[in-house]
Amino acid sequence: METIGNLDLVPAARRVGGAGASYLMAPFTHVSPDRPSRFTNGGYGVLYAADRLETALAETIHHHERFMARTAEPEGWTSQFREIVLDVNLWAHDLRGDPARFGEALTPDSYVESQAVAADLHAAGSDGIAYPSCRQPDGECVALFYPDLAANPVQGRHLDYHWNGARVDLYREPGSGAVYRIKVIA
Repeated sequence: METIGNLDLVPAARRVGGAGASYLMAPFTHVSPDRPSRFTNGGYGVLYAADRLETALAETIHHHERFMARTAEPEGWTSQFREIVLDVNLWAHDLRGDPARFGEALTPDSYVESQAVAADLHAAGSDGIAYPSCRQPDGECVALFYPDLAANPVQGRHLDYHWNGARVDLYREPGSGAVYRIKVIA
């Protein structure tokens, strides 16, 4: 059960199976109020995806930095992440075009308003939200409320993040050994 998670959290008609299904199901079957995010307080699952690798890096690095700062871990290569490439097909509520209407839901360091907006949309049966990345200029993201809105998940690169004691400053592709410096966006 620990591996599968709580399948009861996903309506039977919205569950997926087959190759790569665990990538799509896991965000919905392993939920916890200890792991809130932009569009959930941890009471229901959300699958986040970005339009390109650079956007996904910026988003995941931000969250990894916050975690590492709270744990006071020593400097070094800390965690391995996986790039999952997938297809997304949904009619999303679009927060990209009207900052006056949705600006508070996109505050970079507060999830209060975004969780409230998402909870209302989720309760009303929304499939998800399209929104501008809060970490990568010109990046776009989606928050899927159900696993059947994504398909064809394929594992891409493995990525290691390097913690320098204050931030993630490098990432590495272990497959090739290439190391890249993270550009700080002010």
